[in-house]
Amino acid sequence: MATICTERARAARKVAGTRLDVFVFDSHRELNRRAAQAVADTIRQRNSFGQNAVLGLPTGSTPMGVYRELVRMHKEEGLDFSGVVTFNLDEYLGVAHDQLQSYHYFMTEVFFRHVNMPQKNSHIPDGTIPPDEADDYCRWYESQIERAGGIDLMLLGIGRDGHIGFNEPFSPKNGRTQLVTLDPVTRRDAAADFFGDENVPTHAVTMGIGTIMEARKVILLAMGEHKAGIVREAAENPISDRVPGSYLQDHEDAAFLIDSAAAAQLTAVATPWELGKVEWDADLTKRAVLWLSQKTKKALLKLTDVDFREYGLHQLLREKGPAATLCHRVFQWMQKTIEYHPGGKGRKRILVFSPHPDDDVISMGGTLVRLVEDKNEVHVAYMTSGNIAVFDHDAQRMADLVAEYNRRFEIDDAKSLKVEDRVMKALAKKRLGECDDDFVLEIKGLIRQSEAKAGAKVCGVCEEQLHFLNLPFYCTGKVLKNPPGLKDVKITRDVIEQLAPKQIYLAGDLSDPHGTHRVCADVIFTALAEIERAGGTVPEVLMYRGAWEEWPPHQIEIAVPLSPCDLERKKNAIFRHESQKDTAPFPGSDSREFWQRAVERNKHTAELYNNLGLPEYFAMEAFVRWDGVPI
Repeated sequence: MATICTERARAARKVAGTRLDVFVFDSHRELNRRAAQAVADTIRQRNSFGQNAVLGLPTGSTPMGVYRELVRMHKEEGLDFSGVVTFNLDEYLGVAHDQLQSYHYFMTEVFFRHVNMPQKNSHIPDGTIPPDEADDYCRWYESQIERAGGIDLMLLGIGRDGHIGFNEPFSPKNGRTQLVTLDPVTRRDAAADFFGDENVPTHAVTMGIGTIMEARKVILLAMGEHKAGIVREAAENPISDRVPGSYLQDHEDAAFLIDSAAAAQLTAVATPWELGKVEWDADLTKRAVLWLSQKTKKALLKLTDVDFREYGLHQLLREKGPAATLCHRVFQWMQKTIEYHPGGKGRKRILVFSPHPDDDVISMGGTLVRLVEDKNEVHVAYMTSGNIAVFDHDAQRMADLVAEYNRRFEIDDAKSLKVEDRVMKALAKKRLGECDDDFVLEIKGLIRQSEAKAGAKVCGVCEEQLHFLNLPFYCTGKVLKNPPGLKDVKITRDVIEQLAPKQIYLAGDLSDPHGTHRVCADVIFTALAEIERAGGTVPEVLMYRGAWEEWPPHQIEIAVPLSPCDLERKKNAIFRHESQKDTAPFPGSDSREFWQRAVERNKHTAELYNNLGLPEYFAMEAFVRWDGVPI
């Protein structure tokens, strides 16, 4: 059983081996709090001298938690924004200020309208300028920064290709605010917001790297497994124009604030023994021996003392060796992770949380099958409707089907014709990327709900044990969601207390395009903390991945073997989500269909085990036990 820990959640680690300061946080809440505190300190310091605080600000899902923490500090602690001047990094060209994809819209909705900063003090590049006027406009934007006295604190995110602002690979280090052409990787990552690659603008206005480097202090934020590779390149490798984020190594006061997932490939985290002497606890020993097995392409029980020495693991060999002893111990640890009956034997009540209506079958469909076959009482709680991830043509098709059915069987079709007509009119007047009205959203939600029922049925979960929570934070009809609140936590807590499960499964991957998995996990952890404080018991909590990433072998605590039949059944369950088939509206950075990702990742996990010399299986689903630390 997990005991919820708050002390560890407050810890931040400064990592060694990087070319600038990098701080790693176990908790997103603490990361956001620390970044917001740095902003608040800057504001208060400038205010104490009777000066304006000048901030450089980014957009996107990464800084959203920081903005929400700043809003909280304003409302609850009286943080005063009346003397704050802001300059945003960038804006898409050709996007009107009131469009949902506009950074003007984002900043207003998430931040500006919630604090007491005068509207005249906010500056965001204007994406509506004619291209032939861009040079003059960009010079004017630079002049406004200079007039304000320069930027005191610059907040940044980083793209998968290393861009900061919209300064793509090979941007000049001395560049100023300018009109730029967006990299294909950047446009692909933005495709979800614009409902397709083809709709993403090809150009943007951005502050240049030279402008960013002149800020007195820079804080770069990065979260999620998908940022781990580029964080390593920007923080550890020599400066390169291929990775614009690496230019920050030359800044006299720059730091990276990142979560554990984004830190995963840093040397100090992945292979700390390469930096010097370490304490060889069980976790680090396992990581090192598994790393050596993969490096040498040798099974665990075939590794020798020579292998350890050749790959710089002398200290581990000396303290924990010989190789045969070490490798046998790790082999046994990994062998024990293989579990055919993850819910145990005997009837247990099990609750699976699925952030979207398809995450259950994509990430743990085979395990769902096994849990049901083992006679457990399996419940699935779908936390959000997923209605914004349904194409318009699917909603139109559903309305057409209902109307045609009623005509064919001579059912009173006045209402169905009205439905069809209303859907057609609503979709006809909707601009690209605009919100659906509530009526269309309801239809789209019903489509996803029916698909969830069909997918769960393939896995053997009966409809009576499906729970559609429809958490309020998601119900905006927009890509931009509300912050999770008390109602979200109460709904989640109620279903946990009502079912009193012996085991809970939840999504532990943080790479989903809009952070819904992260928000849902946070809501669940908050609900569990409330239950524990009220004297209740927190059940075993297992975290799955699969839609975007998979757990690395050293983290896996339970691996469920899947037969070809199990995997085929899982694939069929995913196929029931027809609105997400072929081309899903929000696929993320992985262009493969969800069933392809799931199948290939499950086979890859089994291949990893086989290469380690463990029993060979067709496929495997992996899980990690939650240790009580909120993410």
